[in-house]
Amino acid sequence: MLSPTERKKASFSLLPAHNTDMRKYEEVYLTFANTGYDKALCDLYSEIFIDNVKRPNAADIIQLAALYERIHDPKASLFQMAKLQDKKLSNPDRFDFCVQSLKASSLSGLWVDAEEFRTANISFMQKYSEKLPQNKVADMYIALALADCAAKNYTQALSLLKFGYKPQGKNDTKLLEIFITAVYIFAKANDPSGLEGALNNANACLNMISNFEFSWCREYYEKRIEDASNGIF
Repeated sequence: MLSPTERKKASFSLLPAHNTDMRKYEEVYLTFANTGYDKALCDLYSEIFIDNVKRPNAADIIQLAALYERIHDPKASLFQMAKLQDKKLSNPDRFDFCVQSLKASSLSGLWVDAEEFRTANISFMQKYSEKLPQNKVADMYIALALADCAAKNYTQALSLLKFGYKPQGKNDTKLLEIFITAVYIFAKANDPSGLEGALNNANACLNMISNFEFSWCREYYEKRIEDASNGIF
């Protein structure tokens, strides 16, 4: 979930009643900081920024979709993405929309939809990603890998994760996300040997992290690794 500081930098930070919007966001973010990803957080975010807003911002819809994905509800994520179908989006929102749509379709088992969506949007994604920091580029490659995994192209999926990410110190949770994705792909490929190696990598990365942002993070990532090893992303 975007921090309040990150939200302020986003394109929708100049909307009318911005200060009121930020106070509400900070309240929701405090809930996230205290309890992490759960359905209650999704419901609260939806109530404040989607359900009771005449014209919800695209970035809020995308973030809600991402929150649903985090609680293993890709169909709810797809439902949110459908609200933005055929809408004119800014380039930053379009990129995030593409990433989240790919992930939601792939994790819902809709591999044909994911393949068609990738074909239609890959040129934009690759070109726009050249302007982005590598953590955002990593999100794109994870989404592309999940699409290949859904189509059972496991070798290609794993190769996409080797896109040249450069670790950012010992507390790099994005690197951990990449390793967790590899665990998931090996599990879906029913490759016990590869899965063992991927689990070792993910757990080693997790054990290197000594400074998580929130108290619940270590347990959350332990569960993510376990779920991934059982074919649950």
